[in-house]
Amino acid sequence: MTRNLAAKAVKAAVITIVLLVGLLGLAPLYWMIVTSFETSSEALNSPPDWFPHHLTVANFRLALDSAPLVQMFLNSLEVTSIIVVGSLVIASAAAYGFTRIRPRGSRVLFAILLGGIMIPAQVAVVPIFVVMRDLHLINQLASVYLPALINVVVIFLLCQYIISIPRELDEAASIDGAGHFTIWFRIIFPLSRPALIAAAVFIGQTYWNDFFWPSVFLSTPSRMTLPVGLVELQSQTGGGESVTVIFAAIVMVVLPVTVLLLCCQRYLVRGISLASGR
Repeated sequence: MTRNLAAKAVKAAVITIVLLVGLLGLAPLYWMIVTSFETSSEALNSPPDWFPHHLTVANFRLALDSAPLVQMFLNSLEVTSIIVVGSLVIASAAAYGFTRIRPRGSRVLFAILLGGIMIPAQVAVVPIFVVMRDLHLINQLASVYLPALINVVVIFLLCQYIISIPRELDEAASIDGAGHFTIWFRIIFPLSRPALIAAAVFIGQTYWNDFFWPSVFLSTPSRMTLPVGLVELQSQTGGGESVTVIFAAIVMVVLPVTVLLLCCQRYLVRGISLASGR
């Protein structure tokens, strides 16, 4: 009985600590959302008003009027969607080749790809910029999503997952006359769904919030993605009183990613555990 009470007390203490840490982690998000609905005078109060009395949606209207946020949203959606779909297809096909076909020199190539992860993205800016310039893609959305279609981390993740799929399925399909493309497209790709969803969430969150690459290639406001557009909005509004407008725009940027993570949380955890646990 004493052990049961002690175990319940420890469990309750752990749950309480986790809840407190979770609330502390959510505090900045809550403050940002509250500030986006406040007036400029209330937002500058010190200490901040965690429960304001006057709420307004004028900040959202002003943010939409100050910058083409709707077009920027569509640009971010286009770039992120193309990167997610394209990188998953390419990564899945590459992982199938590394784990099932294994051509001569594949181990060396795989080691080179993994070594590329350690190279900072900033090192590749100049050569990629030159290539995009020669292709006349500067200030085009294609200059943002084309270099991102090959994702080495996702290739490695899918390799680890595909290894866990029994080879007997490949052999049975081969006996029925299926080639490598059919085996990959009709067997491996569907069975990799948990890992693909987990990778899609990671890729989507990364490139939806990416500022570096769009800031290098995009200069026209109507071509910008949302993270770059926020900086453009801040430069247009200016002054300390514009914090509420900036926060309103940030809420519109963060909301889609938050909803995506909440909807795909189950698949995300399952995909990571299956890819790393086998």
